[in-house]
Amino acid sequence: MSLRGLVLAILFLLGPAGVGPVQAQQSTSEVPQVVLTIDPDRLFADSLYGERVVAEISADTEALQKEFLRLETDLTAEEKDITEKRASMAPADFRALADAFDAKVQEIRRTQDAKARELESRLDQERSTYLNLALPILGELMNERGAAVILDHRMVFAVASGVDITDEALHRIDATLGDGKTQDAAPQE
Repeated sequence: MSLRGLVLAILFLLGPAGVGPVQAQQSTSEVPQVVLTIDPDRLFADSLYGERVVAEISADTEALQKEFLRLETDLTAEEKDITEKRASMAPADFRALADAFDAKVQEIRRTQDAKARELESRLDQERSTYLNLALPILGELMNERGAAVILDHRMVFAVASGVDITDEALHRIDATLGDGKTQDAAPQE
């Protein structure tokens, strides 16, 4: 068993106060929870902020795909034209034309790849910004629950009900941040 697994097992056995096993029949409101879990992927994806970001990036990705298809069509036509000219050209002239076409194709490929990487980077940056904006709200939830830590739910082997705060965090974050564009976008309580 790993050290992390051992620590989690001890925390589970000792219970939140560290004085003995937690009784299963106790409700989560009676037992202070020193450890909470959250689903960070869902926290972003299901939030108003995350939905806006994903919609914007999806639209930009679709535009990039349309641009790629248009470029592909243009390049296919240009390649066909060059191939048809081959019979009437001197080999050196054809080689120069073919090399220029290949260089053009490579540059377009590099440009399109860079645009795709930029979209991925933007998603990562937006996710990071969102989590930084959400940290104070998560801190409030921790204080209210008497928690010392919030763990990624994927890192926890077993958990008691009521420990995952993803839904509550989503509600509060949406109420505070809205879609991240304007505060007016936040739902009313």
